[in-house]
Amino acid sequence: IVKATTKINIFLSSLSDKIEDELEMTTVCHRPEGLEQLEAQTNFTKRELQVLYRGFKTECPSGVVNEETFKQIYAQFFPHGDASMYAHYLFNAFDTAQNGSVKFEDFVMALSILLRGTVHEKLRWTFNLYDINKDGYINKEEMMDIVKAIYDMMGKYTYPVLKEDAPRQHVEMFFQKMDKNKDGVVTLDEFIESCQEDDNIMRSLQLFENVM
Repeated sequence: IVKATTKINIFLSSLSDKIEDELEMTTVCHRPEGLEQLEAQTNFTKRELQVLYRGFKTECPSGVVNEETFKQIYAQFFPHGDASMYAHYLFNAFDTAQNGSVKFEDFVMALSILLRGTVHEKLRWTFNLYDINKDGYINKEEMMDIVKAIYDMMGKYTYPVLKEDAPRQHVEMFFQKMDKNKDGVVTLDEFIESCQEDDNIMRSLQLFENVM
């Protein structure tokens, strides 16, 4: 899982580098509507938002990304595994309106947190990713679904020595640490507290203090 995190981290960092390169080389004339509002809501400057918007429109001329396109993008980064389920869960986390599409605003808000957010902001975002049914809690089945999706995404070539029940063992260990009052679910407070107490959990949950 840490290796999967590293690959995703490299992908996000390369995106950041591309932004910096393009800022040095070009001046973007087109300015999306609501730029000032997005600048106030994110950790990006106006020029960075302009570059991101141009890249977003180039890849998605319609101005929105659907789940199938999102899955195709993720599949390119994990050719030895099946990234479809993890991409599905990640897409749902980006799709804050739950309408089956991700607009530029959704994309840039999430990217701001993942690239430049505080540890607390990243933890809240990751909790939302794991809270599949959006009831405000993470149960063991939800955690199992996400962790298994990560293992599937990395593929058997990456983990040749792991047993079939490795994802379940991983979840059992995490859940035992996180479910502090042993009520069968993990709350946001329990999640944040557990992650901040355990560096291994932080790394495995794809949380980095210094992504950029």
